[in-house]
Amino acid sequence: MRILFLNPQGNFDQNDSYWTEHPDFGGQLVYVKEIASEMSKLGHHVDIVTRQIIDSDWPEFNDTLDSYKELDHLRIVRIPCGPKHFLRKELLWEHIEEWVDNIIAFYQKEGQTIDFVTGHYGDGGLAAAMLKDKIDVPYSFTGHSLGAQKLDKLNGSLDNYKKLDEQYHFTKRLLAENTAIKYSDIIFVSTEQEKLEQYTHPLYKESSHNKQFEVAPPGANTTVFAKYNGHNIDPSTKEKVDTVIKRDIDSDRQDLAMIISASRLDPKKNHVGLVRAFAKSDKLRSKMNLMISLRGIDNAFQDYSMAKPKEQTILDEIFELIDTHDLKGEVSFVSINSQDELADTYRYLTTKQGIFTLTALYEPFGLAPIEAMSTGLPVVVTKYGGPQEVLYENGEDYGVLVDVKDDADIAKGLLEALEKYAFYQKQGEIRVFSKYTWKQTAKHYLKAIDQLLNTSSKVDIPTYFYSLDETDLKKYSLLEDYLKKTL
Repeated sequence: MRILFLNPQGNFDQNDSYWTEHPDFGGQLVYVKEIASEMSKLGHHVDIVTRQIIDSDWPEFNDTLDSYKELDHLRIVRIPCGPKHFLRKELLWEHIEEWVDNIIAFYQKEGQTIDFVTGHYGDGGLAAAMLKDKIDVPYSFTGHSLGAQKLDKLNGSLDNYKKLDEQYHFTKRLLAENTAIKYSDIIFVSTEQEKLEQYTHPLYKESSHNKQFEVAPPGANTTVFAKYNGHNIDPSTKEKVDTVIKRDIDSDRQDLAMIISASRLDPKKNHVGLVRAFAKSDKLRSKMNLMISLRGIDNAFQDYSMAKPKEQTILDEIFELIDTHDLKGEVSFVSINSQDELADTYRYLTTKQGIFTLTALYEPFGLAPIEAMSTGLPVVVTKYGGPQEVLYENGEDYGVLVDVKDDADIAKGLLEALEKYAFYQKQGEIRVFSKYTWKQTAKHYLKAIDQLLNTSSKVDIPTYFYSLDETDLKKYSLLEDYLKKTL
């Protein structure tokens, strides 16, 4: 079977370049790569189809064909889409139909038959719907995150929606997402909560009515995020972590346990809330230090001017807390620059009673805690969003869920994980290997795809659903109508 993973944002290569450096990269790319890899290991021919970029600033995405080592049945296929240079995802919408036509031409030239398509994010989902319309191929949709939730978080209103639309292109995104949902053969979600919270939103309720959903939780790459076995830590990573601890942590505190926060600097990840909770708990400070992962900033105490403006704002707030609460010598910053280095850091911290924490205000799923659990770190994670399903089931706790809006509860959760370290370490490992591996996710996809292949029927999608022409958009103005009804 030949399966296509559609992700036009153009950011796949052998080295996973820039995955933590750009808002268009990151989680959904990990998701696509890992499931595609596992499907290929099971004998299927799998192509990650993305956008070709011919741009001197992005040389990694230049060639039409690329591959990953030791994965003979998996290809990266880069197809032209609009201008040659890099475009952020908000500017891709009007080029998607051209991309789809070029995809069809590529496979016709190869003489290859496409058996099934999986569309990822709104743009990949829109492309999948177009392929179904043009060449009658069934598809699944995986939204990852949907525009309506982002609009609500930005406090969209009749007063500001035009300005927001100019920046984020919500009108086009919502139309694309509804098209992807409405004509999909199946929708994959990571948690039951994602299905109930995202797809029942008023902006999608009509399109998602009576759709088939499958809960297929993502997993950890248990080869990369393996447990410590005495010799599977790169010496350079160990040296880096030791150097950071000696540099940033007072000498009489260097044997204390370490809290590690390893997520991108973003207001919704709530780094400031974590530091504030740490600062306000004398008991926590007496037992643990705090380590914050930054990418590309070698010594934040010395200089973080290279950070982006929004990141600098977060760091300004963190350093204000450090100064106000006299945290110097208790907080460290480490630059972690790859997935392998992150896994090595986690493994090394398990030898120092390390605890992973994610205090995001909301987390749709929470793959990062699963990866940490896979290495043997206990986790303390936000209770808002998907982690509720990951870390608790049928009366069993697999990590500590905390109310991140309550500083005292964050501190309490971290202390609980430390006091019951061996218990949560073991529970985390059990949870990952019983439910959260990419091989299991891939098998879940394939089972659903096998069931669908003989049931999908040809549909004709109204042209205005995917032309994204400004005149046609007025016929389907979801955004303004929604705001008028709800405000």
